Amino acid sequence: MIGLNGAGKTTLMRAMLGMLHLTSGSVHIGGVPLNNTAQKAWKDVGHLIERPFAYPELDVRTNLKLAAQLNMVEPVCVPKTVDAAMIEFGLSTYAEVAARKLSLGNKQRLGLAAALQHHPKLIILDEPTSGLDPAGVIMLREVLLHRLDDGVGVLVSSHHLDEVARIANRISVINYGRYIGSLEPDAPDLERAFFDLVLADDEQRF
Repeated sequence: MIGLNGAGKTTLMRAMLGMLHLTSGSVHIGGVPLNNTAQKAWKDVGHLIERPFAYPELDVRTNLKLAAQLNMVEPVCVPKTVDAAMIEFGLSTYAEVAARKLSLGNKQRLGLAAALQHHPKLIILDEPTSGLDPAGVIMLREVLLHRLDDGVGVLVSSHHLDEVARIANRISVINYGRYIGSLEPDAPDLERAFFDLVLADDEQRF
């Protein structure tokens, strides 16, 4: 999902996750209306919206343990889950480092690890490459591609068209809180096609 800053990407994702009260429309998870979704169903959802999950004074390992417990990972599986996540997201070196001492990029890695370590069936990520260096962007791309190969549903919001095109099956464009069209990831001159869509919507609107 792409759009200019302020287009409504984060608001839509927050609504999807029940963080905002809807005045119209509805959200279903696994075919069940959001309001009727059982608590245990949320263990199949992983998300990172705006700020990464982290308790600043706790170290990386402890933060991931707490995230695993919140996502209802079986207690006996928590240590293995955390160790695997630290390897996958390149955090093993920082296992005993307090989250507040991490660089911006490593805080983002921690947030992504916390959101994805329990292998949810639905992943919702808002600007997940924010703060990541090129190596981190490639790492995230590989992680998401592996999840997609496993049949996981992934929704990513971003304004980095080139990176979105590397992983997307479909690119939805929103503008002023409305869906205005879609783009094919392998289309030529994707950036121009995006701005043409937005411009056409702006001209119609104003």
